[in-house]
Amino acid sequence: MKNSLFALPAALAALALAAAPATAQSRNCAPRDMVIKRLAEKYGESRQSIGVGQKGMVMETFASGETGSWTITITTPNGMTCLVASGQSYEVLAEALPDTGSDA
Repeated sequence: MKNSLFALPAALAALALAAAPATAQSRNCAPRDMVIKRLAEKYGESRQSIGVGQKGMVMETFASGETGSWTITITTPNGMTCLVASGQSYEVLAEALPDTGSDA
């Protein structure tokens, strides 16, 4: 599941990184351990991918192989984790890079 929908989380993470400080003040944020526990217990989601963004922020995608639910989070260096996006129909993709047409 690591390659699944990686472009979407990366794009959302880029948008979220700019808004994360403001978002950290909202109700969609909590200490990381609490968020991870809630995603596991309520939705059966586990971490499927991870990436490091600007200013030490970490983007993670959590998903359930059984239900197809998914959640994208951003964790700030101070340990606060914010929910960025969530949805259904999570799938694992293993797409090859497109042919660039060069013979080099």
